[in-house]
Amino acid sequence: MKKLLLLLCAGVITTGYAQQETFKGKFEQLGQMLPTPNEYRTGSGAPGPNYWQQRADYDIDVTLDDKNQRITGKETITYFNNSPDALTYLWLQLDQNVREQNTNTLKTSTNNMEDSLSAKSAASRFGMTDYDGGFKIQSLTDAAGKKLPYTVNKTMMRVDLEEPLKSGENFSFNVEWYYNINDRMELGGRSGYEYFPEDDNYVYTIAQFFPRMCVYDDYEGWQNKQFLGSGEFTLSFGNYKVNITAPSDHIIASTGTLQNAKDVLTKTEIERFESAKKSFDKPVIIVTQAEAEAKEKTKSTKTSTWSFHAENVRDFAFASSRKFIWDAQAVKVGNKTPLAMSFYPKEGNPLWEQESTKAVKATLETYSKYTIDYPYPVAISVHAASIGMEYPMICFNFGRPNPDGTVSDRTKYGMIGVIIHEVGHNFFPMIINSDERQWTWMDEGLNTFVQYRTEVEQYDNFPSRRGPAANIVDYMKGDKEFIRPIMTNSEQIIQFGANAYAKPATALNILRETIMGPELFDAAFKEYATRWAFKNPKPADFFRTMEDASAVDLDWFWNGWFYTVDNVNVSVDEVKWFKMRTEDVQIENKGKKVKKGDLSASADNSEMMDFSNGPQPFSLVDTEASAYREFQNRVDDKAIMQKFENKNFYEIKFVNKGGLVMPIIVEFTFADGTKTIEKIPAEIWRKNEKEVTKVFYFDKEVTNVVLDPNFETADTDVSDNVFPRKKEVSKFDEFKGKSGK
Repeated sequence: MKKLLLLLCAGVITTGYAQQETFKGKFEQLGQMLPTPNEYRTGSGAPGPNYWQQRADYDIDVTLDDKNQRITGKETITYFNNSPDALTYLWLQLDQNVREQNTNTLKTSTNNMEDSLSAKSAASRFGMTDYDGGFKIQSLTDAAGKKLPYTVNKTMMRVDLEEPLKSGENFSFNVEWYYNINDRMELGGRSGYEYFPEDDNYVYTIAQFFPRMCVYDDYEGWQNKQFLGSGEFTLSFGNYKVNITAPSDHIIASTGTLQNAKDVLTKTEIERFESAKKSFDKPVIIVTQAEAEAKEKTKSTKTSTWSFHAENVRDFAFASSRKFIWDAQAVKVGNKTPLAMSFYPKEGNPLWEQESTKAVKATLETYSKYTIDYPYPVAISVHAASIGMEYPMICFNFGRPNPDGTVSDRTKYGMIGVIIHEVGHNFFPMIINSDERQWTWMDEGLNTFVQYRTEVEQYDNFPSRRGPAANIVDYMKGDKEFIRPIMTNSEQIIQFGANAYAKPATALNILRETIMGPELFDAAFKEYATRWAFKNPKPADFFRTMEDASAVDLDWFWNGWFYTVDNVNVSVDEVKWFKMRTEDVQIENKGKKVKKGDLSASADNSEMMDFSNGPQPFSLVDTEASAYREFQNRVDDKAIMQKFENKNFYEIKFVNKGGLVMPIIVEFTFADGTKTIEKIPAEIWRKNEKEVTKVFYFDKEVTNVVLDPNFETADTDVSDNVFPRKKEVSKFDEFKGKSGK
């Protein structure tokens, strides 16, 4: 007997463990996974009362050597310690060192041999190039000119201070350097040059061109992730004064506002520039194609210095070429009128003249609606081959017509999409300043979501790649070995575009359209942007703000979409039809052997896969006195029964096969051809994550049931979303139909 009891207990325990394993806690709060709120970052997702962030101001002088493709520069950095900590050293980023010969990027890149490789691909894959990359630090001194000790660690440089930099103090120091500009055609890269052999000229798109401060914050102190190539940039805000010396016939597009137009532009160009500031309906051409083509041939040997100032930006970039055509148009955003501008060589026309500045304008208008009014004086789109890359107020974008000027829809919409995306990065992360090095989705994913809103609202029938739920299905149902959660560091992501761009954008679109509704979502999203504009948010700040500003508990959603690789796959597994018994009820098809009302969609018997069997009867009886317990009053049983008369009740079992819990959206088609949609919140799964049963009732008889009829939830298998099931045609029957036999 004891042995029998032990075996029974063991069975109960084993069963208990098995049941526990099926319960994943999908509705548990994220609090245990998120950082503890504190005086810097509150539990509501807002900056705390003692929130702080560092500041770095830059005075920079650089020279672009158009003959040797080199940048030479010197800078004075003034670093403001707003933290409560005393700092004994400072860390700078040396992003160009990702291209030095001893870079960890090449060492940690996996590769393999193939039977046949292009020479260009092989040289890049194995690092067999003659390019001498990386910063060449010439000197590093304090404000008095005294040398400062420093240590270079790959893409970072530590500057040791004689005295600790106390809270509230600032420190100025000087750096001189140079580096060789990379040929993007051969070596790739987010910046560099493109050579045009036909006219022997260059387009330079220059970024990460100066040593710049690492971030020191309340979250982890000094940034400590090396730049390996995928994870982008973590930066502090500051003010910039930048002088750029280039050939006199170059036109320079840059972060900031041009300070000395009269020194670098012709009288005609200045007049056109001033006219553009008042042109709200169409762009004004400041440098024409004919003028740019003339400069391609003459090639000035003189130099000019362009001066730009930028306030409260986290970075600085510029583009320079004698090939540039330049147009600009004013945009009304709140009480500001920023200039939307485009710079492009003739190789970009006619497409760029027709579409680029128009796309910049559309972006500023839509993003300002969903976040904050665009605060900067300019927003610039520069044409550069095979790239999409963003910096404050300026971005570099692909999209080149065929040599004869013709443009495919793919090229046209691809270019417009990338311009919207890269200009949109002004908001994420250039203003809402997330840590790109750690969390790619916080800029790319949020930006891609608002990009989708821009495409939908500003263009007719735009072929959006990312955002609609149906577009993410192939990725979500893929091999889980090659999928990572969204909450994965940039360098560990496998399918970068799908993981960091498409999936978070789709998740937010579903959150807006299906779960929260546009009104609640838009208000919460705008609150996040407002709270964290010109500050440094972390994932928890976004998650918490979206809940705090909407009164919607979304922990289940963040957990499923951002922390797991589960997919949505819900089936309509069983359907049963019921009708209340009355004295005159006539049940049709009494000769059927099938159980009445059992319309089980999972049954193999085709007879059970339609609604022809009639309803299964059920009874309502008078309520027993014991059901009232201590209550003295009574319900009217007869009145309740009357409400149930002639109603059709449909009991449906839904099975969660993919693991990702989502709202249940069901479309019912009635015998008269009309339809209705029932939406059940995701919380229906909170006690059973595997399967749930729900009863729906209608006056009319149902002939068809469809789960997720408008493809809102990214369900990866819609074949089991329909009842009655659609009979699959075998390949043999399909062949017979085609052959007419």
